[in-house]
Amino acid sequence: MVNSRMAESEVTIIECPRDAWQGLARIIPTEEKIKYLTSLVALGFRHIDAVSFVSPKRVPQMADSEAVMARLGDARAPDGQAPEIIGIVVNEQGLKRALDVAGVTTIGYPYSISAYFRRANANMSRAESRALVEKLQRETKAASRKLVVYISMAFGNPYDEPWGHEIVEDTLVWLKDIGVRAVSLADTAGTASPAEVGNLVRAANACVAGIEIGVHLHSRPEGAAEKVLAAYEAGCRRFDGALTGLGGCPFVGDHLVGNIPTEIILTTMAARGVATGIDTKSLAIACAMTHELRAKYADHGDAQSESDGSGTEENQTARPN
Repeated sequence: MVNSRMAESEVTIIECPRDAWQGLARIIPTEEKIKYLTSLVALGFRHIDAVSFVSPKRVPQMADSEAVMARLGDARAPDGQAPEIIGIVVNEQGLKRALDVAGVTTIGYPYSISAYFRRANANMSRAESRALVEKLQRETKAASRKLVVYISMAFGNPYDEPWGHEIVEDTLVWLKDIGVRAVSLADTAGTASPAEVGNLVRAANACVAGIEIGVHLHSRPEGAAEKVLAAYEAGCRRFDGALTGLGGCPFVGDHLVGNIPTEIILTTMAARGVATGIDTKSLAIACAMTHELRAKYADHGDAQSESDGSGTEENQTARPN
């Protein structure tokens, strides 16, 4: 479905079904996950946040990650290339599982700069979390895998904890010093304005040249395009999204605040003449597939279903955003 005449992609679009699915009340059967994910690859989606290696008791939707990867590892894009498949881990046990699975090309880790969120999400101190990131960097490099670190609460937090560009920049300098080369700034609370998105992305790029700076944003649908454009104009070329905006934000009490819809990212880029590697027909098919899956397995209030707002560790585990 990829238009052979389309220019090489100028931005990296990471499709995030894992993030969209993990809080759904109804478990998606393994075979349906495999069918959906392999279809995305066939449609030209080359970067997919597909699985996580966390406790099945806390994230039952992801209990079949190994089984999914056993089949997804054979998926190929129309040009014959294998996709980038991201697997999220939150501890050493998850890292071992991810490295044992063929086809997981990139390990993702949510590093929180909020002490409260870090403790609730991973039950770690700052020192423990940093030690784990350093281990992830060493072991992924040794295994010829990539590592992306998500900076959770990068745009502020709802806990009245200290926050500022200097805290994000300190984290970026440390990550660069230990060898991390891909970082995604996450608006976990979903409250950043377009101006705030642009300002932080611009500051991050100025702070650490040589690191790929991406964004994983939350937004109400009507504000999403502005945030995407602000990040792009500030120099961001890596965007996380979820088709149809599936997946909610557990902090703002607004079920319309969720993952940035991938279709908004793509149409915003198209309006600027930016090549994404995904054509209009492929996008329409992908959205239709997602709507079908959503109708079968998401609750009517599916934007909230990813987290009911209780803030429990079970709801937050392995959420980079």
